[in-house]
Amino acid sequence: MTQVLVLGGTGWLSGRIAQRWRDAGAQVTCLARGSRPAPDGTVLLRGDRDEPDVYDRLREQQWDEIVDISSRADHVGAAVAALGDSAAHWTYVSSVSVYADEVTVGLDETGPLHAPAQPGDEYDYSAQKVAAEQAVTALGTRAGIVRPGLVVGAGDPSDRFGYWAAAFARAGDGAVLAPDSRDRFAQVIDVDDLAGFITAARRTGVVNAIGDPLPLSDLLDAFRTESGHSGPVRVADDDWLNAHGVQYWMGERSLPLWLPADMPGFARHDNRAYRAAGGGFTPLDQTIRSVLADERARGLDRERRAGLTRHDESELLAQLV
Repeated sequence: MTQVLVLGGTGWLSGRIAQRWRDAGAQVTCLARGSRPAPDGTVLLRGDRDEPDVYDRLREQQWDEIVDISSRADHVGAAVAALGDSAAHWTYVSSVSVYADEVTVGLDETGPLHAPAQPGDEYDYSAQKVAAEQAVTALGTRAGIVRPGLVVGAGDPSDRFGYWAAAFARAGDGAVLAPDSRDRFAQVIDVDDLAGFITAARRTGVVNAIGDPLPLSDLLDAFRTESGHSGPVRVADDDWLNAHGVQYWMGERSLPLWLPADMPGFARHDNRAYRAAGGGFTPLDQTIRSVLADERARGLDRERRAGLTRHDESELLAQLV
């Protein structure tokens, strides 16, 4: 039986990866703190990756596959040092955020990367991912690096994609505030497509796992259609939004997926290697419908990690002339 170790396995993405391997007939072990359950049919081994002996119980096992999604390079490096000799293959889930070039459209896997994080550096997500990749690629032909873009789907804890489902649904026949989407793009991958790609084969090398670039206006229109929104969409330009304290991309008081005009390449990466490797694409309307149902179930007006509250959005709309 295939032996798989998922470093994590209880989170949104890592849990789906563990489920996919389980469904493929593998014996799956999840190493996690245990604050959340592991998927049914897998083994949860409780452990804190900050502890130096966390891998001691795993060293004697020979692993056909180890999967890690951590964004802490010290965790990834320690795992490779402890378990690298025991792994026939290692998949690291990185990010397109490793690319230093955010201007070039169509950047492929050979694009320049940010400088890797060094011990003691202030935390920087991109730099940590680069350093983590370097630790894993030391395994040579046993290593595979997957670089997804924005991962979306029901249950997404980042709230970025789901914000727009909630914003249009909660507005009903009222107005929705949107950014100027001219020449702006979005590029996403459904979480189930990503999990399926990671578990379908043990690949070597680097792959941008991402959907096709989509004009942001088309994406917002799709959210509006699926939600049944019948009110106006009021567009504010970058300068107005910046002046009123609205952030790009993510976080509190933001308009998610909206990117600065000087980052045209960030949401337009080359995905030909993903296609050639058999990567799948869930239809966008299907993903939006599942996200919309999830947002309604969790509450359209709930507190979220990204976006505007309806109150803040209404205040901004009242000031927009």
